[in-house]
Parts: sequence; structure tokens; C-alpha cells
Amino acid sequence: QVQLVESGGGLVQAGGSLRLSCAASGRTFSTYGMGWFRQAPGKEREFVAVISRSGGSTSYTDSVKGRFTISRDNAKNTVYLQMNSLKPEDTAVYYCAAKSLSTPYSRADNYDYWGQGTQVTVSS
Repeated sequence: QVQLVESGGGLVQAGGSLRLSCAASGRTFSTYGMGWFRQAPGKEREFVAVISRSGGSTSYTDSVKGRFTISRDNAKNTVYLQMNSLKPEDTAVYYCAAKSLSTPYSRADNYDYWGQGTQVTVSS
């Protein structure tokens, strides 16, 4: 079992920055690929970014490339999402998730564990 707890969300003006953190319980954090997803009101949950077990490989959805950076610290059992140049359309609840198998990373149903989410609101 892995428990995930997100933090760092909040209200920010367009063009601002936020850094989300996701702390994981357990000793097996480094065996999981870690992803960030988001869900805006009335929309489906969408993939944002993913990082490999070692942190050596990352991927992003096109709308956040060049603005968001995913990273992880396996010694601290934590994954981060640095969000810069935020836009109102980035407003959503952001979730971190853990994936144990080498399945397509952009599909939410391929993830085994989820956090409770943290709200990010970007004002124009």
C-alpha cells in the first residue's frame, strides 16, 4: 500500500508560479512511476506529467511543456510539480498518482494509488 498526500495548491495570479508536492508513505516509493493529473469542473481527469522510477525520464502533456517541471526525490519519498507562467486554464484540482507497471502513462486507470488532490486556482 502507498498513501499519497499532495500539498502546495492555492490561489495565484496569471503568470505566477506554484510548486506542488506529493509525499508518499512506505519504503517502495522508488519502484513506482509517478504522475500528476488534473481535473477541472465539468471535465474529465487529464494527464499532466509523469516521471520514471529513477527520475531519469519525464513526459508532459503539450499544454504545459516549457512551463511545468516534474521531479522527484526518492530519499524523501516525494514528487514535485513546479508550475510557472500559470494560466487561468490551469485551474483544476491536481492529483498525484503512483504506477507500478510499465503501462501507458497517460491513462489514469493505469495508476494504482491516488492522492486526495490539491486545488490550484489561477486568476486572470
